[in-house]
Amino acid sequence: MCGIAGIYHRDRQRPVDSQLLANMAAIQYHRGPDNFGVQVMDERGVGFSHARLSIIDLDEERACQPFVSDDRKRLLAHNGEFYDFKRLRADLTSRGATFRTKSDSELVLHLFPRFGLDRTLEELRGEFAFAMYDDEEDALYLVRDRFGIKPLYWTNTGDSIVFGSELKVLFADPGVNRRFSEEGLLHQLIQVLVPGSTAFEGVHQVKPGHFLKIRRRDGGFQVEERRYWDLEFPNAADHQNDRDEADSVEAVRAGLVEAVNLRLEADVPVGCYLSGGIDSCAILGLSAAARQDPVKAFTIGFDDTAYDETPIARQMADATGADQEVLTLKAEDLYGHFERTLWHTERTIYNTLGVAKLLMSRRVRDIGYKVVLTGEGSDELFAGYPSFRRDLFLHGLPDLPPDERRQWESMLGESNALFKGAMLSEDEVDDPALTAAIGFTPSCLQPWLACTPTARGLMLPELRERLAGYHPGTAIADALDAGMVEDRHPLDRAQYVWAKTMLEGQILTWGGDRVDMANSMEARPAFLDHHLAETAVNIPPLHRIRERREKHVLREAMKGLLPKVLYEREKFAFMAPPAHTDPGKWNSMMALAEQHLSHEAIGRAGILDAAAVDTMLAEASATETSRARKVQLDAIINHALGVQILHREFIQGDIPAKAAAMAEELGWKVAA
Repeated sequence: MCGIAGIYHRDRQRPVDSQLLANMAAIQYHRGPDNFGVQVMDERGVGFSHARLSIIDLDEERACQPFVSDDRKRLLAHNGEFYDFKRLRADLTSRGATFRTKSDSELVLHLFPRFGLDRTLEELRGEFAFAMYDDEEDALYLVRDRFGIKPLYWTNTGDSIVFGSELKVLFADPGVNRRFSEEGLLHQLIQVLVPGSTAFEGVHQVKPGHFLKIRRRDGGFQVEERRYWDLEFPNAADHQNDRDEADSVEAVRAGLVEAVNLRLEADVPVGCYLSGGIDSCAILGLSAAARQDPVKAFTIGFDDTAYDETPIARQMADATGADQEVLTLKAEDLYGHFERTLWHTERTIYNTLGVAKLLMSRRVRDIGYKVVLTGEGSDELFAGYPSFRRDLFLHGLPDLPPDERRQWESMLGESNALFKGAMLSEDEVDDPALTAAIGFTPSCLQPWLACTPTARGLMLPELRERLAGYHPGTAIADALDAGMVEDRHPLDRAQYVWAKTMLEGQILTWGGDRVDMANSMEARPAFLDHHLAETAVNIPPLHRIRERREKHVLREAMKGLLPKVLYEREKFAFMAPPAHTDPGKWNSMMALAEQHLSHEAIGRAGILDAAAVDTMLAEASATETSRARKVQLDAIINHALGVQILHREFIQGDIPAKAAAMAEELGWKVAA
């Protein structure tokens, strides 16, 4: 994993500033501290830079990016991993390709001229984001992996296309504007984002499973967006509901074994993240079976027993002979690193799980590891979240016998009570646009849409007025491909919406890449192997959730390696204890509020209403406020802190000067 950056000028004859590219690499030094490189193509108005984290091919001189093709026609900067690369290298070599490195990244330069981009993307397996300039077409390609595991941002300044792995990389260019959009601000306050958007005006993400082809046309830029892959569930009528469950179990087992084995490939040691869930336990169990040496397992613990999964994680570590490292975090640890976490996430977070993950990635690197396998993606593929059970019951099981219906209602009322107000809405929310598009308002979005009235009320009156006709649910519905939900089973529709919103915008961002790479640590989510995903979407819904038990088919596939208590255990969403559950943590949150939500701080930023913030804080601390409302307000306070911190760091802060200073300090200087 690495960090990439680049500039593509409207004027082909305009030279790209090599030192600016080096500055853009320097400000993402945390993504790639092992080396950096800059390449500018003269008289083409394009240049890339790269900050390298060496994992495959440790020769820093040979494998340093950006890569230039032998014929000088293509320029490449790549972030991520291409698995199965040895087979592809052998095939390409038999076709006459000559590789200059042992890096998986070099594959693109040999695949593209032989097969074109569409076929190239079919061959690439893994998590990646890359930029390639092709001189024959005078085109810049920006490509992101199928699920959005690796980030890629871009903006059009009018004179240039500027892109990078992080927002701060774009902002290192003085020509890039830095200001919130009203819509982006509102979405930061309610957690859920519109796919492809950011908090900042004119700054976009390349969508998962998409690429951009950008060319200079008529004094400007022609930007063509194309989708090359999607999580495509079959039509409800085509689901093989009579499929033998054993076939589903075997398909999942075979797919996951292959995905894990591919992700153990590295030229450095590979560990595993281990919580008390079946996902990470399955990954550890398979990794231990495939390795000759004990696997290093890293576990986050909390000092609140209601949220701590350490005891079950210890059972799994003992069963596999893993060398387990447990990092137990206290309340003051989480809010004490909140501001640093926001610098890396570049978006708000509703729960300090993101802080916990950042602190764990630091421990991983301190111990000497750069790579871990993780369990992210399992819940998305096998319907693990409580919201999925709720949507299946309400919209996918209309003909239940009365006794079974009562059992479902009782289970839904009792289970995951800790997460009401965050992962589940306290009250039903029916968004007209989402219901029209999906057939119902997915339960995964309801808790965040329920925050909208409170979030709007926190914004300055003039901002609220400009957003009077804006509806977050409508914007999200409009961004979804109607063809991917039409005529699908209700559970498939719910899973698709989660994958397009919460997975990419939360799980893989502030719960994944951004807090892992903050400490130069690569996470590999084996469940998000696209071959495994294509198997999972064809598994009948009632093999995913059977008799009210989520992830049934995965449990059965991994039954032989899971501890009995875990095999039988209900899904427990992994998150940090909310602030209101612990006086010390609440005091730590309020200390940040005194700094960032004071009338003075709010006045400087000019985005929030100080009186409304005071009212919210008073409600959150009142004893008569319901528990679910406290959970909701806990999230909104985190978001309010977040937008204030983001404003201070990315709008008020001088990012270009900071990037230049970092390049100077690192010695990342480029001769004029």
